[in-house]
Amino acid sequence: MRLSDKVTIVTGASSDIGREIVKRFIDEGAKVILVARDLKKLETARKEIGNEEMTASISCDLTDESQVLQAVNQIMDTYGKIDILINNAGAINDPVHFHEMKDSEIKKLIDINLFGVFHMTKAVLTKMSDVKSGAIVNIGSISSERAIPRVHLAVYSSTKAAISMFTKSIAVEYARQNIRCNCVNPGIINSGMIKPYLDDPQARKILEERLPLARIGEPIDVANAALYLASDEANWVTGTILNVDGGKTASEG
Repeated sequence: MRLSDKVTIVTGASSDIGREIVKRFIDEGAKVILVARDLKKLETARKEIGNEEMTASISCDLTDESQVLQAVNQIMDTYGKIDILINNAGAINDPVHFHEMKDSEIKKLIDINLFGVFHMTKAVLTKMSDVKSGAIVNIGSISSERAIPRVHLAVYSSTKAAISMFTKSIAVEYARQNIRCNCVNPGIINSGMIKPYLDDPQARKILEERLPLARIGEPIDVANAALYLASDEANWVTGTILNVDGGKTASEG
């Protein structure tokens, strides 16, 4: 198994993509700690995933650095190491014009999508640096590279663009400590807010026709990419942004 005995943190683990990452990682032998704010949702996800002896749940508000430090210390006390971090937690806004967004909405996106990643990465890097080993995978978005006409996501896209640069910077800064950092940029995935839209066969058909591979992505597609980047198979891969988008970025820039 590719991740045998690897201790892994997955943030946003109760989401569709988070659950699939957890499932894929435990299938490959990892011990996975599910992290999110809502402990009840995390426990529901653990039961749905099964194999509960390989998982644990920790409630944590990633925007609160003290809570993040406490969670990471708790994991270290229990497992003695942290091999892999998957920064999957994130938030997206309803597609409204930028000038109509309240400052509170803008701040929420920045707090979760940036400071949430910063806090957890910072805390984990301290532990990984001690043993000079580790792999970090950030979950971004192809919205970091392209603006979508009539879908107004200026702040969300900006935060994801920042994560791409953060990935490259961390990869270079910590390379000599044998810590790798990469990013998966999903395209249109059958998860979260887009699910109800995809229930409309005509709407789904329109989206599929715009994709070179002619199908909507599934959470497993993101999980497989994260698994590769976290595994030793990618031990010479760092600072990479991997688009998992059915060819969307390649066809439209």
